Amino acid sequence: MSAVSRGLISSLRILAAIPKITTTSASTPAPNQFCFFLRRLSTADALVDEAPKTSSEQLHRMMSPNSKRTGVIAVKCGMTALWDKWGARVPITVLWVDDNIVSQVKTIEKEGITALQIGCGQKKAKHLTKPEVGHFRAQGVPLKRKLREFPVTEDALLPVGTSIGVRHFVPGQFVDVAGITRGKGFQGVMKRHGFKGMPASHGASLSHRSIGSTGQRDAPGKVFKGKKMPGRMGAQQRTVKNVWVYKIEPARNLMWVKGQVPGAEGNFVFVKDAVYKKPDISLLPFPTYFADEDEDMAELEPLVADLGEVDPFMVAD
Repeated sequence: MSAVSRGLISSLRILAAIPKITTTSASTPAPNQFCFFLRRLSTADALVDEAPKTSSEQLHRMMSPNSKRTGVIAVKCGMTALWDKWGARVPITVLWVDDNIVSQVKTIEKEGITALQIGCGQKKAKHLTKPEVGHFRAQGVPLKRKLREFPVTEDALLPVGTSIGVRHFVPGQFVDVAGITRGKGFQGVMKRHGFKGMPASHGASLSHRSIGSTGQRDAPGKVFKGKKMPGRMGAQQRTVKNVWVYKIEPARNLMWVKGQVPGAEGNFVFVKDAVYKKPDISLLPFPTYFADEDEDMAELEPLVADLGEVDPFMVAD
């Protein structure tokens, strides 16, 4: 709460405690204390009106090659396939960017890191802990279902409450998608690590899918750390790099990417600009996309990546 707001609340409490003034003459002046508080209220209103307001035009900046934008939290909706304009079948994963908003800004001076905390989805207060509810209320943002921190450069910082949609990305760029893989339970080495296995015949019995030897004899007389063995498989965070963005649908905040991403349907995934296949900075909205006031997202058409003018199935003579 700002100092102006605290002063207004204090003044209103004192005004409420002052008894009602009844006068017989309209020219009777009010008490000096009452006039003093009226002057304070009018001054505070003027300060609030003159306070600088952050607009989307003020937030637009030039992106440099060293700039690092924030990522988003998306929900994996599932997989499908479609045919592009050349007739090629493209495997597609549909990601839903569900109501992303900046819930906290971290700076070098205060937290020792430059980062943005992003919140996704909605959640009721009864399903959150008291520290979580207090965190959201202190920041003045709605209650969120999932939080994620993305390190950014100082020029890519955004104010708390800034909404981030699917147009944060552009069709045709590459992104890195991180998520929790499907848990497969306890598995053997043939499924978990791709071992060949033991012979099916020629003397092999009861060990066709076994691990085989785990090391040497008495030198060194131990199993080395990191030896591939049976164990729990999956349920770990993994990142799929250089995922191509095929289409963006602003009306429903959907992003269609080529190939697979970690996790099952309904799981959260974290999408950010690719590290190795960096996008063209002249095409990216920086620090994010700000919609115009008269822009209706429900009427926008899907944006598809440019596939070029050369048919890949045409054989050159």
